[in-house]
Amino acid sequence: MSKWFKLGLVWRPSGRLWWARGYAHMPTPEVIDERTVRIHFAALDDLKFGRPGWVDVAADDPTRVLREAEVPFLDLGEPGTFDDSGVVPSCFAPVAGRRCLYYIGWQRCERVPYKMFTGLAEPEGVGYRRTSAAPILDRSAAEPFLRANPTIQIEGGRYRAWYVSATGWTKVDDRPYPDYVIRHAESADGQSWSATGPVCIGHDSPDEFGVSRPWVVRDADCYRMWYSIRSRSAPYRIGYAESPDGLRWARKDDQAGIERSDDGWDAEMLCFPAVIDVNGKRLMFYNGNRHGATGFGVAVLE
Repeated sequence: MSKWFKLGLVWRPSGRLWWARGYAHMPTPEVIDERTVRIHFAALDDLKFGRPGWVDVAADDPTRVLREAEVPFLDLGEPGTFDDSGVVPSCFAPVAGRRCLYYIGWQRCERVPYKMFTGLAEPEGVGYRRTSAAPILDRSAAEPFLRANPTIQIEGGRYRAWYVSATGWTKVDDRPYPDYVIRHAESADGQSWSATGPVCIGHDSPDEFGVSRPWVVRDADCYRMWYSIRSRSAPYRIGYAESPDGLRWARKDDQAGIERSDDGWDAEMLCFPAVIDVNGKRLMFYNGNRHGATGFGVAVLE
């Protein structure tokens, strides 16, 4: 059974930057070199619009911040597009020979609070630019509500994505929330994806209404996935599953190995895990209370 040792809070916005008044949502780590890990995240401005930035941390002490972005590396989409209210990093993968960003684009709505689909951006200068004003994981007849938040693996020249898909909307304490599961899709080029895929992680009980932010690692013995679990009776917590092929998953949430703290920034909830290996250590970056309002922290696998 795995056990994560919490190293502590890494970073939260000071409010100094116009685009990062609060939140450090959905930490997305990337190993730059043996000394540096870059954590991408989304912050909110005064009007609650979200833009992505980053902080660099020391690989040997991931609670030590080395530098932070002064400006967002991708701005909001044009008014009326799928990402005109927020851009949230999800993962990175090579596409057409370039290191590209898969991101969540979200848009405010009237009858439900928001809708979310997946965009793709490629490097340009010190930032990124969209490859299209339209999402690459868009609505389909089988999935008309939400398709977002992928994690990507490339195997045998094909792309595999595990992503969040809503089956509809539900009411929790008289507020609408998406009822979502984790599905699988494939692509030959990382840009055109299958219209729908099998459910990999569904609800474990009637109390659950959401499993989100899948993060998949392929180890020698199996695929491992960490994700967030949302239920009516309890705040977000982190779940864990294993699979022999990336399609058939066995939930082992009791082996996630990380729980809420007794007090502090992650005492209310744990969510949005992302796992990387650096210098022989396996690290998990994650959000705590209020989905990232208190910043993000890190734990190491013991």
